[in-house]
Amino acid sequence: MDMMKIACLGLSGVLLGILLKQMNSPFADLVSLGTCLLIIFYAVSKLGFVLELLGGLQDRINLEAGYFKILMKITGITYLADFSSSLCRDAGYSAIAGQIEMFGKISVLAISSPIVLTLIETIYSFL
Repeated sequence: MDMMKIACLGLSGVLLGILLKQMNSPFADLVSLGTCLLIIFYAVSKLGFVLELLGGLQDRINLEAGYFKILMKITGITYLADFSSSLCRDAGYSAIAGQIEMFGKISVLAISSPIVLTLIETIYSFL
């Protein structure tokens, strides 16, 4: 049911944006941005349930809290980079969108380095 609401909100925003763009209104981009923000805020409100579920999963598989935090940061960076680069690309700023995506990838690589090092050490200990 929630997906139906989001789909209706998105389609309404698109139709209103198209209508305003045909009228050469400067508010067409603001409608698009507002629609995107409403959808992302609704998605963030649903994130609490996912975090509770992942917290229970962390207890079951005995994952260290530090690694779990790193995985959550990586997930957040990925979604934020994708969302912001999509907004920039839709606004016609594809060069900035590409830079945001590149910075997101570098950030994920930097944050995930402790996990990669631990994985390499674990593999090395088996040899």
